[in-house]
Amino acid sequence: MDLGLPPAIVTLLTFAVIGVLLWLFLTRTVLGRGFSVPLRYMLRKPETAQYPEEPRPVTPRFHGRHQLNRYPDGLERCIGCELCAWACPADAIYVQGADNTLERRYSPGERFAEDYQINYNRCILCGLCIEACPTRALTMTHDYEIAADSRQALIWTKDQLLTPVPEGAYDTPHTDREVRDRGLNYYGGLAVTPPTLHGGRFRPAAAAPSARAGQVVPTGAPPSTDLAAGGDH
Repeated sequence: MDLGLPPAIVTLLTFAVIGVLLWLFLTRTVLGRGFSVPLRYMLRKPETAQYPEEPRPVTPRFHGRHQLNRYPDGLERCIGCELCAWACPADAIYVQGADNTLERRYSPGERFAEDYQINYNRCILCGLCIEACPTRALTMTHDYEIAADSRQALIWTKDQLLTPVPEGAYDTPHTDREVRDRGLNYYGGLAVTPPTLHGGRFRPAAAAPSARAGQVVPTGAPPSTDLAAGGDH
């Protein structure tokens, strides 16, 4: 049917109708949404990463290689509880705990990890193990370059996972006397006793002043020795 419109107007209306139909197809249908993804990237400038010379930064919450942390005085945070091994869905972690002794103390708890292994042939880097750790002994780094030439080389042991000794400290084992003389608060809470106060009256956690909460540093640093901040002890 001839509407008597100029050919230019007819062409313009034709392209407009085709554009509207194409937009509806790409946004309102499953097949169209699938096509829209490659179409969007076809119009973008390609990005070429110069890896490994210039590795790209990862996100702050990226799950990479694991590490076993220490306290500032060199003691190991791991207490050999094996909760990380129980939480691992791929059965990639093996922990063998042992008891600390008076002359050989590795952690501030009763036990420590005598043997610790992570099998990266199985590990899926999900992070469930670090969520289960009660002492923040096991965390994950941003290091993802853990490829190896053999399966055996992908089984990391405690010596490979343990972080270096902090500056000013020395490696384990320590003696109980050395740890007691330092008087550090390893497992602090609202009602902890300041490191320099030995003995005295202890308050229940419910009655502890909230000012003490700011002195419990989750990074493992010793709390302040200012007794005034804790009120009457």
